[in-house]
Amino acid sequence: MSSANRVLPGFGLSLGFTLAYLSLIVLIPLSAVFFKTATMDFDRFWSVVASDRVVATYKLSFGMSLLAATINVIFGLMLAWAIVRYSFPGKKIVDALVDLPFALPTAVAGISLTALYAPNGWLGQLLEPLGIKIAFGPWGVLVALVFIGLPFVVRTVQPIIEDFDVGFEEAAASLGATRWQTVRRVVFPALLPALLTGFALAFARAVGEYGSVIFIAGNIPYVSEITPLMIITRLEEFDYEGATAIASVMLIVSFILLLIINLLQGWTARSTRRSV
Repeated sequence: MSSANRVLPGFGLSLGFTLAYLSLIVLIPLSAVFFKTATMDFDRFWSVVASDRVVATYKLSFGMSLLAATINVIFGLMLAWAIVRYSFPGKKIVDALVDLPFALPTAVAGISLTALYAPNGWLGQLLEPLGIKIAFGPWGVLVALVFIGLPFVVRTVQPIIEDFDVGFEEAAASLGATRWQTVRRVVFPALLPALLTGFALAFARAVGEYGSVIFIAGNIPYVSEITPLMIITRLEEFDYEGATAIASVMLIVSFILLLIINLLQGWTARSTRRSV
Protein backbone atom coordinates (compact mmCIF):
# COMPACT_ATOMS: atom_id res chain seq x y z
CA MET A 1 0.00 0.00 0.00
CA SER A 2 1.44 3.37 -0.96
CA SER A 3 1.95 6.07 1.68
CA ALA A 4 -0.77 8.17 0.09
CA ASN A 5 -3.36 5.43 0.62
CA ARG A 6 -2.48 4.64 4.22
CA VAL A 7 -5.26 5.40 6.69
CA LEU A 8 -2.97 5.27 9.75
CA PRO A 9 0.45 6.95 9.97
CA GLY A 10 3.61 5.04 9.06
CA PHE A 11 5.45 2.59 11.26
CA GLY A 12 7.86 5.11 12.76
CA LEU A 13 5.18 7.56 13.87
CA SER A 14 2.84 4.77 15.04
CA LEU A 15 5.61 3.16 17.09
CA GLY A 16 6.52 6.51 18.60
CA PHE A 17 2.94 7.19 19.69
CA THR A 18 2.67 3.63 21.03
CA LEU A 19 5.83 3.82 23.11
CA ALA A 20 4.97 7.29 24.42
CA TYR A 21 1.47 6.20 25.44
CA LEU A 22 2.75 2.97 26.98
CA SER A 23 5.39 4.88 28.93
CA LEU A 24 2.94 7.42 30.32
CA ILE A 25 0.27 4.88 31.27
CA VAL A 26 2.33 1.84 32.32
CA LEU A 27 6.10 2.15 32.40
CA ILE A 28 6.55 5.42 34.28
CA PRO A 29 4.05 4.61 37.10
CA LEU A 30 5.54 1.14 37.54
CA SER A 31 9.06 2.55 37.48
CA ALA A 32 8.08 4.94 40.26
CA VAL A 33 7.28 1.94 42.46
CA PHE A 34 10.79 0.56 42.04
CA PHE A 35 12.46 3.97 42.41
CA LYS A 36 10.64 4.58 45.69
CA THR A 37 11.51 1.10 46.91
CA ALA A 38 15.17 1.70 46.00
CA THR A 39 15.38 4.40 48.68
CA MET A 40 15.27 1.62 51.30
CA ASP A 41 18.31 -0.39 52.36
CA PHE A 42 18.13 -4.15 51.90
CA ASP A 43 17.63 -4.99 55.57
CA ARG A 44 14.65 -2.64 55.81
CA PHE A 45 13.26 -3.95 52.51
CA TRP A 46 13.56 -7.58 53.60
CA SER A 47 12.03 -6.92 57.01
CA VAL A 48 8.98 -5.44 55.29
CA VAL A 49 8.38 -7.89 52.45
CA ALA A 50 9.35 -11.05 54.36
CA SER A 51 7.51 -10.47 57.62
CA ASP A 52 5.22 -13.27 58.69
CA ARG A 53 2.06 -11.21 58.28
CA VAL A 54 2.96 -10.03 54.78
CA VAL A 55 4.01 -13.51 53.66
CA ALA A 56 0.63 -14.80 54.84
CA THR A 57 -1.05 -12.24 52.58
CA TYR A 58 1.09 -13.37 49.63
CA LYS A 59 -0.02 -16.95 50.12
CA LEU A 60 -3.67 -15.95 50.33
CA SER A 61 -3.69 -13.49 47.43
CA PHE A 62 -1.68 -15.53 44.94
CA GLY A 63 -3.04 -18.89 46.05
CA MET A 64 -6.69 -17.87 45.89
CA SER A 65 -6.12 -15.97 42.63
CA LEU A 66 -4.67 -19.08 40.98
CA LEU A 67 -7.48 -21.24 42.36
CA ALA A 68 -10.17 -18.75 41.29
CA ALA A 69 -8.69 -18.47 37.77
CA THR A 70 -8.64 -22.28 37.50
CA ILE A 71 -12.27 -22.53 38.58
CA ASN A 72 -13.23 -19.81 36.12
CA VAL A 73 -11.48 -21.61 33.26
CA ILE A 74 -13.52 -24.77 33.91
CA PHE A 75 -16.91 -23.21 34.44
CA GLY A 76 -16.29 -20.29 32.09
CA LEU A 77 -15.67 -22.76 29.27
CA MET A 78 -18.89 -24.60 30.10
CA LEU A 79 -20.86 -21.36 30.23
CA ALA A 80 -19.40 -20.05 26.96
CA TRP A 81 -20.09 -23.39 25.26
CA ALA A 82 -23.72 -23.38 26.45
CA ILE A 83 -24.27 -19.79 25.28
CA VAL A 84 -22.82 -20.44 21.82
CA ARG A 85 -24.00 -23.97 21.05
CA TYR A 86 -27.45 -24.18 22.65
CA SER A 87 -30.72 -22.29 22.54
CA PHE A 88 -32.68 -22.04 25.76
CA PRO A 89 -35.18 -19.68 27.40
CA GLY A 90 -33.46 -16.64 28.87
CA LYS A 91 -30.29 -17.08 26.83
CA LYS A 92 -29.97 -13.34 26.18
CA ILE A 93 -30.37 -12.61 29.87
CA VAL A 94 -27.68 -15.13 30.81
CA ASP A 95 -25.37 -13.66 28.16
CA ALA A 96 -25.93 -10.17 29.58
CA LEU A 97 -25.41 -11.32 33.18
CA VAL A 98 -21.93 -12.55 32.29
CA ASP A 99 -20.82 -8.94 31.91
CA LEU A 100 -22.38 -7.81 35.19
CA PRO A 101 -19.09 -7.98 37.17
CA PHE A 102 -17.60 -5.58 34.58
CA ALA A 103 -20.26 -2.94 35.20
CA LEU A 104 -20.89 -3.48 38.90
CA PRO A 105 -18.75 -1.38 41.25
CA THR A 106 -16.44 -3.64 43.19
CA ALA A 107 -17.65 -2.32 46.55
CA VAL A 108 -21.25 -3.14 45.59
CA ALA A 109 -20.17 -6.64 44.58
CA GLY A 110 -18.42 -7.13 47.92
CA ILE A 111 -21.41 -5.92 49.92
CA SER A 112 -23.79 -8.09 47.88
CA LEU A 113 -21.67 -11.21 48.32
CA THR A 114 -21.31 -10.53 52.03
CA ALA A 115 -25.08 -10.16 52.39
CA LEU A 116 -25.53 -13.51 50.65
CA TYR A 117 -22.85 -15.53 52.44
CA ALA A 118 -22.82 -13.98 55.91
CA PRO A 119 -24.05 -16.30 58.69
CA ASN A 120 -27.43 -14.54 58.61
CA GLY A 121 -27.47 -14.16 54.79
CA TRP A 122 -29.71 -15.97 52.34
CA LEU A 123 -27.12 -18.62 51.53
CA GLY A 124 -24.98 -18.31 54.63
CA GLN A 125 -27.78 -19.30 56.99
CA LEU A 126 -28.18 -22.53 55.02
CA LEU A 127 -24.47 -23.31 54.98
CA GLU A 128 -23.74 -22.35 58.60
CA PRO A 129 -25.51 -25.38 60.15
CA LEU A 130 -23.43 -27.62 57.88
CA GLY A 131 -20.23 -26.14 59.27
CA ILE A 132 -19.45 -24.29 56.03
CA LYS A 133 -18.28 -20.72 56.62
CA ILE A 134 -17.86 -18.59 53.51
CA ALA A 135 -17.96 -14.96 54.58
CA PHE A 136 -15.24 -13.48 56.79
CA GLY A 137 -12.68 -16.10 55.89
CA PRO A 138 -10.43 -17.35 53.08
CA TRP A 139 -13.34 -18.95 51.20
CA GLY A 140 -15.04 -15.59 51.03
CA VAL A 141 -11.96 -14.27 49.24
CA LEU A 142 -12.24 -17.13 46.74
CA VAL A 143 -15.94 -16.45 46.08
CA ALA A 144 -15.25 -12.77 45.39
CA LEU A 145 -12.34 -13.53 43.06
CA VAL A 146 -14.37 -16.10 41.12
CA PHE A 147 -17.18 -13.57 40.75
CA ILE A 148 -15.01 -10.80 39.31
CA GLY A 149 -12.90 -13.08 37.10
CA LEU A 150 -15.53 -15.17 35.31
CA PRO A 151 -16.32 -12.69 32.48
CA PHE A 152 -12.69 -12.62 31.36
CA VAL A 153 -12.72 -16.33 30.58
CA VAL A 154 -16.18 -16.40 29.01
CA ARG A 155 -15.59 -13.41 26.73
CA THR A 156 -12.16 -14.69 25.68
CA VAL A 157 -13.30 -18.21 24.81
CA GLN A 158 -16.74 -17.36 23.37
CA PRO A 159 -15.52 -15.92 20.01
CA ILE A 160 -13.26 -18.95 19.45
CA ILE A 161 -16.18 -21.32 19.99
CA GLU A 162 -18.33 -19.25 17.61
CA ASP A 163 -15.66 -19.46 14.89
CA PHE A 164 -14.89 -23.14 15.46
CA ASP A 165 -16.05 -25.26 12.54
CA VAL A 166 -18.51 -27.92 13.70
CA GLY A 167 -17.43 -29.95 10.69
CA PHE A 168 -14.27 -30.98 12.54
CA GLU A 169 -16.37 -32.56 15.28
CA GLU A 170 -18.58 -34.27 12.71
CA ALA A 171 -15.53 -35.58 10.86
CA ALA A 172 -14.09 -36.98 14.10
CA ALA A 173 -17.41 -38.66 14.92
CA SER A 174 -17.62 -40.15 11.41
CA LEU A 175 -14.17 -41.67 11.92
CA GLY A 176 -15.35 -43.42 15.06
CA ALA A 177 -14.12 -41.01 17.74
CA THR A 178 -16.05 -40.93 20.98
CA ARG A 179 -17.28 -37.65 22.45
CA TRP A 180 -14.40 -37.56 24.92
CA GLN A 181 -11.86 -38.25 22.17
CA THR A 182 -13.39 -35.48 20.06
CA VAL A 183 -13.18 -33.02 22.93
CA ARG A 184 -9.63 -34.03 23.88
CA ARG A 185 -8.11 -34.24 20.40
CA VAL A 186 -10.18 -31.80 18.32
CA VAL A 187 -11.97 -29.19 20.43
CA PHE A 188 -9.63 -28.69 23.39
CA PRO A 189 -6.42 -28.02 21.39
CA ALA A 190 -8.22 -25.31 19.42
CA LEU A 191 -9.52 -23.66 22.59
CA LEU A 192 -6.37 -24.01 24.70
CA PRO A 193 -4.67 -20.70 23.70
CA ALA A 194 -7.88 -18.79 24.43
CA LEU A 195 -8.29 -20.63 27.74
CA LEU A 196 -4.77 -19.68 28.76
CA THR A 197 -5.46 -16.07 27.82
CA GLY A 198 -8.66 -16.10 29.87
CA PHE A 199 -6.79 -17.68 32.76
CA ALA A 200 -4.11 -14.98 32.62
CA LEU A 201 -6.68 -12.17 32.52
CA ALA A 202 -8.73 -13.65 35.37
CA PHE A 203 -5.60 -14.17 37.46
CA ALA A 204 -4.29 -10.66 36.79
CA ARG A 205 -7.63 -9.15 37.80
CA ALA A 206 -7.92 -11.32 40.91
CA VAL A 207 -4.45 -10.81 42.30
CA GLY A 208 -4.90 -7.04 42.54
CA GLU A 209 -8.58 -7.03 43.51
CA TYR A 210 -9.42 -4.95 46.57
CA GLY A 211 -12.92 -3.49 46.63
CA SER A 212 -15.00 -6.66 46.38
CA VAL A 213 -12.73 -8.65 48.73
CA ILE A 214 -12.33 -6.50 51.82
CA PHE A 215 -16.02 -6.65 52.68
CA ILE A 216 -16.39 -10.42 52.54
CA ALA A 217 -12.88 -11.41 53.68
CA GLY A 218 -13.12 -10.24 57.27
CA ASN A 219 -9.50 -8.99 57.04
CA ILE A 220 -8.28 -11.18 59.90
CA PRO A 221 -4.46 -11.09 60.21
CA TYR A 222 -2.76 -14.33 59.11
CA VAL A 223 -6.15 -15.68 58.00
CA SER A 224 -8.01 -13.53 55.49
CA GLU A 225 -5.85 -10.48 54.83
CA ILE A 226 -4.99 -9.85 51.18
CA THR A 227 -1.82 -8.18 49.96
CA PRO A 228 -3.55 -5.08 48.48
CA LEU A 229 -5.00 -4.43 51.94
CA MET A 230 -1.49 -4.50 53.41
CA ILE A 231 -0.41 -1.92 50.83
CA ILE A 232 -3.35 0.33 51.73
CA THR A 233 -2.56 -0.10 55.42
CA ARG A 234 1.03 0.99 54.86
CA LEU A 235 -0.14 4.03 52.90
CA GLU A 236 -2.52 5.02 55.69
CA GLU A 237 0.42 4.83 58.07
CA PHE A 238 2.40 7.10 55.68
CA ASP A 239 4.92 4.30 55.21
CA TYR A 240 5.28 4.88 51.47
CA GLU A 241 8.51 2.91 51.17
CA GLY A 242 6.93 -0.12 52.85
CA ALA A 243 3.88 0.12 50.58
CA THR A 244 5.97 0.29 47.42
CA ALA A 245 8.19 -2.55 48.65
CA ILE A 246 5.20 -4.88 49.02
CA ALA A 247 3.81 -3.63 45.70
CA SER A 248 7.10 -4.32 43.95
CA VAL A 249 7.09 -7.94 45.16
CA MET A 250 3.52 -8.36 43.90
CA LEU A 251 4.50 -6.79 40.60
CA ILE A 252 7.53 -9.04 40.08
CA VAL A 253 5.72 -12.26 41.00
CA SER A 254 2.70 -11.35 38.87
CA PHE A 255 4.91 -10.49 35.91
CA ILE A 256 6.79 -13.80 36.15
CA LEU A 257 3.56 -15.80 36.35
CA LEU A 258 1.98 -13.92 33.44
CA LEU A 259 5.18 -14.29 31.39
CA ILE A 260 5.12 -18.06 31.94
CA ILE A 261 1.45 -18.20 30.94
CA ASN A 262 2.08 -16.14 27.80
CA LEU A 263 5.05 -18.31 26.80
CA LEU A 264 2.93 -21.39 27.34
CA GLN A 265 0.14 -19.83 25.29
CA GLY A 266 2.52 -19.12 22.41
CA TRP A 267 3.89 -22.66 22.55
CA THR A 268 0.41 -24.21 22.46
CA ALA A 269 -0.62 -21.95 19.57
CA ARG A 270 2.44 -23.02 17.55
CA SER A 271 1.82 -26.66 18.40
CA THR A 272 -1.79 -26.35 17.26
CA ARG A 273 -0.77 -24.79 13.94
CA ARG A 274 1.81 -27.51 13.31
CA SER A 275 -0.73 -30.23 14.06
CA VAL A 276 -3.19 -28.66 11.61
